[in-house]
Amino acid sequence: MNTELKIGLALGSGSSRGWAHIGVIKELLKIGVSPDIVCGTSVGAMVGAAYATDNIEKLETWACSLTKFDVAKFIDINISMTGFVNTERFHGFLNENIASDSHAIEDLSKIYAAVSTDLETGQEVWMRKGSLVQAVWASMSLPGLFPAIRYDNRWLVDGGLVNPVPVSVCRALGADIVIAVNLNGDIMGKRFHKPDVEKNNIKNNTKGFSGKITALVKEYTNFSFNGTGDSEQSPSLLNAIAASINITQDRITRSRMAGEPADIVFTPKLADIGLLELYRAEEAIEEGRKCVQKKMLKLSMCWEEFDGI
Repeated sequence: MNTELKIGLALGSGSSRGWAHIGVIKELLKIGVSPDIVCGTSVGAMVGAAYATDNIEKLETWACSLTKFDVAKFIDINISMTGFVNTERFHGFLNENIASDSHAIEDLSKIYAAVSTDLETGQEVWMRKGSLVQAVWASMSLPGLFPAIRYDNRWLVDGGLVNPVPVSVCRALGADIVIAVNLNGDIMGKRFHKPDVEKNNIKNNTKGFSGKITALVKEYTNFSFNGTGDSEQSPSLLNAIAASINITQDRITRSRMAGEPADIVFTPKLADIGLLELYRAEEAIEEGRKCVQKKMLKLSMCWEEFDGI
């Protein structure tokens, strides 16, 4: 195969399901496929940044060490009600596992871009220079969980609102072959699963408005789909919000990828992992590895198609 051909990797949005990106990247590297261009949306931007800074092993170790309690520590109710994530703790996580605040995108050894959304205009924003940490943060700023990020005189939020799997960005940045990871391929058509609520914790933390919000967020973090839900029971407020996010991203993903197809698409089966069940990293990573292994023949055919170009 012509070694001058550039391989692009488009890493999609999908919250906790995004740990699958680690498995995909590591398995690709194992078989000698090293992407030259990496473009990510939301959690894809974060994992892509870890790959571009050679911190993918560090991120995997951190992710696999998470417990439910660790995830809960990232939840914070602030007076301004701009988001539920403890931004100070999240900032420290990015610095420790992704990059320092001084790390610039243009200094990376790989071509990198993070996709975010202009909150005022709805315009798709490609972040290709400046602070890597700020680019990742803006791309991940899911409304309701993170506050919008001020960048270049714009308020930016999660890129999944406009381009959940950034194949188009990889093409625009010069990729000859694009490998995409779509985390939204199997999230529809599942029943709601309402988790068993830890009654003692809720009893101790539901005093006042802030406590009630905290209890709701705990339910939100455990939300998932499976086949055992009660179809007669109305979903809770935050379950409905989480499902609505899934519907939106599924529809946008289908539309964008139909018009901008990748050469190879990996679709991990992760619908049972809830929006913020970050502590299930090992499952997601393993599914990412399996996706690559299952498509080895397709990968070989793709390389043969481009051979000699």
